[in-house]
Amino acid sequence: MVTAGSRGDGMRRANLALVLRTVHRAGPRSRAALTEATGLNRSTIADLVGELQRSGLVVETASAAQGRVGRPSPIVQPDPRVVAVAANPEVDALDLGAVAFDGTIVVRERLDQHELLTPERTAALIADRVTAWRDGPLRDARVVGIGVAVPGPVRAADGLVREAPHLGWADAPLARMVTDATGLATHVANDAALGALAEHLFGAARGVDDVVYLNGGASGIGGAVIVGGVPLGGAGGYAGEFGQNRPGIVDPSDRRAADGVLEDEVSRALLLAAVGRGSGDDAALAEALAGDADAAARAEIARQRRILATALANAANVLNPAVIVLGGFLATLAELDLAGLDAQVRAQTMPACAEGLTLATADLGEDRLLVGAAETVFDATLFPTR
Repeated sequence: MVTAGSRGDGMRRANLALVLRTVHRAGPRSRAALTEATGLNRSTIADLVGELQRSGLVVETASAAQGRVGRPSPIVQPDPRVVAVAANPEVDALDLGAVAFDGTIVVRERLDQHELLTPERTAALIADRVTAWRDGPLRDARVVGIGVAVPGPVRAADGLVREAPHLGWADAPLARMVTDATGLATHVANDAALGALAEHLFGAARGVDDVVYLNGGASGIGGAVIVGGVPLGGAGGYAGEFGQNRPGIVDPSDRRAADGVLEDEVSRALLLAAVGRGSGDDAALAEALAGDADAAARAEIARQRRILATALANAANVLNPAVIVLGGFLATLAELDLAGLDAQVRAQTMPACAEGLTLATADLGEDRLLVGAAETVFDATLFPTR
């Protein structure tokens, strides 16, 4: 990008970032379409696209348009050789992927773990896979950084993991550790916040400015809120911990943990146990729930859906979102009868807040956290305006 510090250079950086962000998040565009989308004139767009091409950030390809009079405008699109590595440490595995700037998942691996990951081992495993991929699927790629989605509160200023309780982490300087191990700039954030970002930009909440997102994983339930198109971070960046709220439980027999929080009551582990599986990821749970469940399993599914519905209604009443998106095992639980869960939520939501409310499951599926983690890298590295 531009490195000089004059006011004119600042405007140019902003315009470069605007064009680059447009083709990355809104999709490939002709120069004419970029002119319309950005409000910049044709000559400025031509100049900016030329610089982005020379910087290796975009490529132009021939238009597929046929039968039009005149020369077709080439299509500007993100250069797929620009890649961010993304990781998600959990209690049972380390998920890793390389996400290209055009949205393609270049490579994806799940490293199952039989003991809890430490921050040190997480950094070492990421470094090992980056080295291996650079000799393989990323041989011709330009790796611009690493993003890590962590199941716990993360200090926004420096990527310090304040607490990942299910992993046993406290005040872990994970961003620095991964950077030291890989030599690459690293950005760390809460997993649910990154899932919300991915679904807001590219998935079920695309084009929606007011969103509540709940993510269900092996470590429990996290959440995030987007208000007016802007993520709600809170004073320290810890907002959205829906899993730590104490749900309203009408029937005392539904309670499984004395004074338990939402993630104690709505749990992937409890669902797996109900269908006779001691462990498994979201795919294994979905497969198990798709089969014929016995009466005890059906009762546990119904219990969790009742409690989840109350939690979602509380969120709708407080935040008045346009869409609530569920990811991970919460999506699996909801998709057993999405319309039925929607009705349960609406029955407990104020009519004014229920108007226009949509309950949806994550469009990006198992890729949502990796896509969100990669986006933090692209945003910090490729779109600077100062």
